[in-house]
Amino acid sequence: MPSSLRIAQEAQLRPITEIASAAGLLDEEVEPYGRYKAKVDLSVLDRLATKRDGKLIDVTAITPTRAGEGKTTTSVSLTQGLGHIGKQVALCLREASLGPVFGIKGGAAGGGYTQVVPMEDMNLHFTGDIHAIGAANNLLAAMIEAHILHGNELGIDPLTISWRRCIDINDRSLRDIAIGLGGKANGYPRQTGFDITAASEVMAIAAVAADLHDLRRRLGAITIGNTYDGEPVSAEELQAAGSMAVLLKETIKPNLVQTLEGQPAFVHCGPFANIAHGNNSVVADRVALKLADYVVTESGFGSDMGMEYGADGVFLQPAARAKIQLFNKAGLDALPICMAKTHLSLSHDPSLGNAPTGFTVGVRDLRAYTGAGWIVALCGDMQTMPGLGRNPAAFEVDIDDHGETVGLF
Repeated sequence: MPSSLRIAQEAQLRPITEIASAAGLLDEEVEPYGRYKAKVDLSVLDRLATKRDGKLIDVTAITPTRAGEGKTTTSVSLTQGLGHIGKQVALCLREASLGPVFGIKGGAAGGGYTQVVPMEDMNLHFTGDIHAIGAANNLLAAMIEAHILHGNELGIDPLTISWRRCIDINDRSLRDIAIGLGGKANGYPRQTGFDITAASEVMAIAAVAADLHDLRRRLGAITIGNTYDGEPVSAEELQAAGSMAVLLKETIKPNLVQTLEGQPAFVHCGPFANIAHGNNSVVADRVALKLADYVVTESGFGSDMGMEYGADGVFLQPAARAKIQLFNKAGLDALPICMAKTHLSLSHDPSLGNAPTGFTVGVRDLRAYTGAGWIVALCGDMQTMPGLGRNPAAFEVDIDDHGETVGLF
């Protein structure tokens, strides 16, 4: 059997304008990115506001094996099967991060003859959404540093700044770093770090925002740290949210591609499922439900969405205990919890298989995602910046004599 990459490269794709038209989109609602990708304008939701939604089919799993459990492949297969028997169907998936693509897990387009295409584009830069999310995230980080340097009118305590930078590459050396070295002109020296872009709160916000204006509001609600008096400081107070929203004007629009058998596939946003909420965007689901009778999507990693409380108790490390006091004071005690934990166990410990009981969950830190609307609990040794292994997938990726990509799955 040929590789997934070869199957995708040899596929006869339909122009994306044909896919869009067959799905029920108007020309003015489709913004092509080349011949086989497009952005979908959210005005379609206004046009079809009174149309009844289709049925949403969620594909999820129990705790995965080390090789994964194939939710994406199952979702694509089900979509192609429903299309084969004549049903009006659409697929909704997350976007691929370069971290897994060049690391160990792989891409996010399915495999074999159950794929979403163009596979290479989807697994690499696609329409630039993840890069835009990283730019918005890092703009906020830069504006925090500039604010402190130029007088610090808000009275931000630099040692409380919780906002981290992000990059879409597995780079463990950036997990814990010192910045601002080399004198006053270079900023305030302090300890911080990078997360992978899929773990950024900006990614979470883009995935749950209802529209551009909701996105703008949520960006303003991001908490970046505290004042010397212990009061939270928001991105809105830093006057950063407007510029961040402008960087994401195109990103909020769902991406349209196709399965190998020609069904429409909305691939949008890419929060990791072991360190974030693990679902594609709300707007992609909403658009798809207005256009199709059946919409297939996936939730990951498992149906427990992060934790099943079999635990006897929780052990909070000092940093987490301090955050609880801070969050309670800020009135955040009623927010839901997103557990950032291993995907290999219902617990925080990857060695505890099946349905373990009697364990104590170790929580080393808490992060308040006030724009997204939840608190992230970092459990065990789970990292929000993965690292490359001894033999990463990047070793196999190359360009052949004809200029074609090889080794990409």
